[in-house]
Parts: sequence; C-alpha cells; structure tokens
Amino acid sequence: MFSAGLVPFRFSLDLEILIAHPGGPLWTRKDAGSWSIVKGRIEDDEDARVAAGREFGEETGWPVPDGHWIELGEVTQRSGKRVVAWGVDAPQLEPATLDPGHFEMRWRGKMRSYPEIDRVRWVNRSEAQLLMLPAQFPFFDRLAEQIEP
Repeated sequence: MFSAGLVPFRFSLDLEILIAHPGGPLWTRKDAGSWSIVKGRIEDDEDARVAAGREFGEETGWPVPDGHWIELGEVTQRSGKRVVAWGVDAPQLEPATLDPGHFEMRWRGKMRSYPEIDRVRWVNRSEAQLLMLPAQFPFFDRLAEQIEP
C-alpha cells in the first residue's frame, strides 16, 4: 500500500507541525505512538502530490494550504505501508475548526459512521517524537533540515 500526505508547519516558539489522531473505535484509547501526518491512499494511476492534497481536504475539511510544497521523501512503516510526504507552511490552520470526513465501519454488530481523524494538534519536536508513529517521525527531521537556519 502506498499513501501520500502533507505536513503543515508553523513557527511558534519552535518549529511545529500539525499531526492527526485517527478516528474510529480501534484508536479511541490509543495516544502515544499512534498520531500521524494527514495522509491517505494513492488511487491507481494517481499522482502522489494530487493524492496528498485530495486526502488532506477529505480528512480535515480544510482547503489545501497555499504555498510551496517541500519534498520530504518517503518512509516505510512497520506494516510495510510506504508513505510519501510534503511540508507546507500553514500557520492559519486552527484545530478547533477541523471538519473531518467520515467512513462507515461495522462495530459491535452495527454499521456506524466514524470520523477519518478525530482531532489534530500542533506539536513541537519533542511532542512529535512522543506522539507520532515512529516511522513517520523522520518527516519532522527532514522538514527541519530544509527550513531552519
């Protein structure tokens, strides 16, 4: 499986990135090590950049941030899923305005609707290292190398 995503960033006191917590009943009680960049599956014959923008909009309800996209390369998660990402300056994103897309899933015998992501938050390097899927943390380091003096 191959996914593409965006890593929105801003400068507060330090470099911060926006990360997302997956929605649905399987993730309700998981926190540290379960947060991710906003990403999703690349459809057959779809350009990875196009997929990253599409998935960002679908999962957050926000328009894709304007600005130059910074290539952050690819990582492979423990599951074998490959993820490619781009950083984009987006200080205007406000977690309280998240309007996530939903998916249907059978849970405890009933079909239910769940948000793709249930919350987002801005994190600095130490928070990202604690909260993010370990395989995705290199995106933070790669971004920092390209934008910090």
